Amino acid sequence: MIGYLRQFNMASVLLRLTLAVLCGGLIGINREHKRRPAGFRTYMMVCMGAALSMILGQYEDTMLHTLLSGAFGAVGQPTDVTRFGAQVINGIGFLGTGTILITEQREVKGLTTAAGLWATACMGLAIGAGFYEGVALSFVCIFLSIKVLPFVELFLLSRSRNMNLYVELTSLERLKDFIALTKAIGIQIFDVELDRRRAAGGGVGVVLYLHLPKNQSHTKLLTDLSYSPDVRAIDEI
Repeated sequence: MIGYLRQFNMASVLLRLTLAVLCGGLIGINREHKRRPAGFRTYMMVCMGAALSMILGQYEDTMLHTLLSGAFGAVGQPTDVTRFGAQVINGIGFLGTGTILITEQREVKGLTTAAGLWATACMGLAIGAGFYEGVALSFVCIFLSIKVLPFVELFLLSRSRNMNLYVELTSLERLKDFIALTKAIGIQIFDVELDRRRAAGGGVGVVLYLHLPKNQSHTKLLTDLSYSPDVRAIDEI
């Protein structure tokens, strides 16, 4: 049965497109629940379009070797059924670029969404090519990456001794006092970046790259620093 479905026929085309819609849609539902820029319909259409591109390449190859074999032999031009798929990999970049944003806190958002779109497009190509074993494995890996691994990532980051902070101070003159307060707690400062854009109300934004001692948690540090009268807003990035 698997061998039959790898061939180019109506049953395999129907199965591949249906599988692309289901796999892409299931991954997109998770992103939809998290209110990401690309959600259910975007992932579904990306996966289905990629699968259709591979099917189109196989259709062209079949036509050139059957009904159009005479004209193909006369022209003598080589054909590559994967060239449509190659353009999908290149073309998916414009979607991924549109989902990546840099917030006012200098935090990059949308990288997971962009990577998910690219991986889903690759999965669609595998569906269109009839590589069902690869589809099953890639679907599990992508789904675990966006559903389970965020909890693992959060667990590791919460115990990391390196920390990046975005702090909005009342004025630039208070930066020296805030750095002194941070060092007094026992925090090592790797680097300080000043946000040249003026914050609302005349404040100033600063990004600090810190190294924490073993007995210092991220939550406790945020709490301790937030009590400073010079701090208007503070967040981990």
